[in-house]
Amino acid sequence: MPPAQRHPTMADVAERAGVSTSTVSRTLRGMSTVSPEVRARVEKAARELNFAVSRQAASLVTGKTGNVAVMVPTLTSWFMGSALTSLGPMLRAAGMEMNIYVIPDLAERTAFFERLPARRNADALLVFCFDLTEAETARLDDLGMPVIYVSQHVDGRPSVYVDDVAGARKATHHLLNLGHRRIAFAHTVGARGFSFSSQERLLGYRQALTEAGIPVDDDLVVGAPPHDKRGVMEAVGHLLGLPEPPTAVFAEQDELAASLIGVLRRTRIDVPERMSVLGFDDQPLADWSDLSTVAQSPADIGREAGELALALIDDSEADHVRHVVLPTHLIPRQTTAPPPVPQGDDVRDTSV
Repeated sequence: MPPAQRHPTMADVAERAGVSTSTVSRTLRGMSTVSPEVRARVEKAARELNFAVSRQAASLVTGKTGNVAVMVPTLTSWFMGSALTSLGPMLRAAGMEMNIYVIPDLAERTAFFERLPARRNADALLVFCFDLTEAETARLDDLGMPVIYVSQHVDGRPSVYVDDVAGARKATHHLLNLGHRRIAFAHTVGARGFSFSSQERLLGYRQALTEAGIPVDDDLVVGAPPHDKRGVMEAVGHLLGLPEPPTAVFAEQDELAASLIGVLRRTRIDVPERMSVLGFDDQPLADWSDLSTVAQSPADIGREAGELALALIDDSEADHVRHVVLPTHLIPRQTTAPPPVPQGDDVRDTSV
């Protein structure tokens, strides 16, 4: 087949540039042992021939696949979608591709850890929102590649996450500063992979109450699936049935907060006049519904995780226990207000 009718090879580039194929390889890999003059000749020849190094060929030379594996429990959550939407383009800009492994249940999880497909197909693994056992973590340690934990802190391993404790303390202090003293905490039930954040937010809530000198009341901590109407109704019913009901609820995520507001309003309890509700995330629905919340940025988390993965791939001597902790921001809107004045307390003595 004439050269014009087949894909150009590294030998074709070497012949046109007047160098050896090994020099072409070193040039296209960006090695510093090639002089500027030779580099310019090789790059010009490659452009003229429309030559591109295949990933398979490059991996044989460099030992790198050009892929980053991503392990996620779901693709349906707002957090995961936002994080991956920012991660993918930044990896492609660096010449890398992203392989996503969705592990939604125990069967898929068992199969993944038995096969560990990322061992053969990637240069790094990003683990999003998984509660791994010690055995599973040790199995990933043996992959021989950087493993970065995202939206969770894992001791002794690189991690990227927001300060959930500080965010929950901001939320609770906001309600305390409005005058609330009976503040409930609502956590999600059945959400896959997000228990690290849930536990940290509950801890921050409790810390804020303790700092304010308010005893922690476990009766004020309820759980509900955010999309299960009956479950949310039962959680609200529990709170309203207490001898001293709360005047505010801090929900660990916006979707649950929105569900709580829907149930409260259906029971003729005005928000925020009789009950304040505050969420966590700042999803688009929070802005649409004027929900007070604590904002985090999954897009920033995705980019930071990608940057850390690239740094660890490129430099084997880099800090492999680095933790990147991102801030949160309180966004007060229209679902939080001072608590209602108890009946009788609004009577003023106007006598002189």
